Formats: sequence, structure tokens, C-alpha cells
Amino acid sequence: MIAILKYNAGNTKSVQNAIQRLGYECIVTDDTEQLQAADKVIFPGVGEAGSAMEYLKNKGLDVVIKNLNQPVLGICLGLQLMCTASEEGATEGLGIFDVLVKKFPPMGIVPHMGWNNFSTINSPLFKGISIEDNIYFVHSYYAELSENTIAQCDYLLPFSAALQKDNFYAVQFHTEKSGTVGEQILKNFLTL
Repeated sequence: MIAILKYNAGNTKSVQNAIQRLGYECIVTDDTEQLQAADKVIFPGVGEAGSAMEYLKNKGLDVVIKNLNQPVLGICLGLQLMCTASEEGATEGLGIFDVLVKKFPPMGIVPHMGWNNFSTINSPLFKGISIEDNIYFVHSYYAELSENTIAQCDYLLPFSAALQKDNFYAVQFHTEKSGTVGEQILKNFLTL
């Protein structure tokens, strides 16, 4: 079973629809036992870092997520909350990735919204994907480059389009809104 983490941070329904289009069953849940028993966990999100993190802490999900052993995929805000901290509301993250999340500098159009391609990719998560492929972004904050960066993108500056450490994967872009490329990346995750 695929579990999609419910934490009042939007886009769970579109992720659920994308998973079902690929032929997988999934549930949307914030139940600790269901999350721990799932084959894969998806940590999506559209929203504000501080209030999302507060919900996770109030439900004890901050501890649960960090201790999951199965493959976990963070999407957009999910990626940002898996990092050490975010400048958005001076929010402390889960610390899975030792990476800071910063606000894009005010030297261009923010948020970064629309289609962009990769400048580098390096992971089985991107099997069948090339750097010329486009993915869909909507974000005002970005994860810095680090040793956990498995895909890089450039918008105003280079940033982590995807991170990976042990069983934890995370993407800044929206797989569920990235057409066939996003579906391939989701499929790659679900078949890890």
C-alpha cells in the first residue's frame, strides 16, 4: 500500500490521482500505524512551512517520518520540511537533509512558477529522464545545493531540484503536475 501523508498542506488529491493513474492503490492518512506499515510513503505539500510543521509536531508525525524505513518521497513543501530549516517563518525542519531552505533573491520573478528543465540529474529516481525534460515548479523558497543533491535546476541561481539520503527522496517540482515526465519519476519511485 502507498500512503500519502495528510498534514493539511494541499495537493494530496492530485498526488492521489496521479498514483491511481499509474495503477497503484493508495490512502491519504496521518495515522501513525498506517504510515509505518505502508510499502512507500509520499510526503506532498503546497502551503506554508510553519503551519505545516506545527501540524506534524502536534500529531507526533515529525518523529514518525524521520524513523520510517521504507522509501519516502517528499514533494515541494515535503522536500523543504525534510531539510534542516526554512527561512519561511524561521521554521525548523525535520533535519533529514542537512540543507537550508532559503527565499529566492528579489532579482527576478518570484515565485519560480512554470516549466523548467534540469541542469544535472544523478539517481535511479530519474531512470528514463533526460536533463532536457521539463518539470513543473511553483515555489518561492529553494533548497541549497548539497552532497544530497541528485538533481539540480537553475532559476536565478542553482538549487536542489531533488535530494536523496538513504531511503529518503525529495523533489522540489510537482511530479503530479509534470505530465509524462512526472509520471515516470513517480513510477520510478514506486518501483524502487
